Amino acid sequence: MRPFVLGAATALMMLAGTAQQAWACRADQVEIKGDFGTVRFRVEVADTPASRAQGLMFVRQMPQMSGMLFVYERPESVSFWMENTPIPLDMIFADATGTIQRVHAEAIPFDRTPIPGGEGIQYVLEINGGLAADFGIDAGDVMRHPAITQNMAAWPCGAP
Repeated sequence: MRPFVLGAATALMMLAGTAQQAWACRADQVEIKGDFGTVRFRVEVADTPASRAQGLMFVRQMPQMSGMLFVYERPESVSFWMENTPIPLDMIFADATGTIQRVHAEAIPFDRTPIPGGEGIQYVLEINGGLAADFGIDAGDVMRHPAITQNMAAWPCGAP
């Protein structure tokens, strides 16, 4: 009977490990959860002043479920524009907990008009224009990514 108990315990640990991996954050993905369910985007991370300044400028096309996550060292007032950006974008502004505070839909290519995110923004996800509305992403939804400080995260890595 003892080998079966060890086998069952091993199987349970493997299942737990598989479940943990399913909820593990990945540096190349952002997940968003809201009333619509959950959606995942493959992302590049812009977490330095130079990479944030470059952003998606000069990118002519982006795969449908892809984007760029801008990460700031601390919450602040942020503003974006579309100079040298030839594709329409949705900008999703989130606070230090990963809670979405504002969604700016369909930013106009090449437009130099400032797009304010508001105060206390630490993360901005840019995705193809129109996707936020297609999925129903809105203020109050939550995102997760390893860059979000886990002890502050509204939806931490490892949580279902």
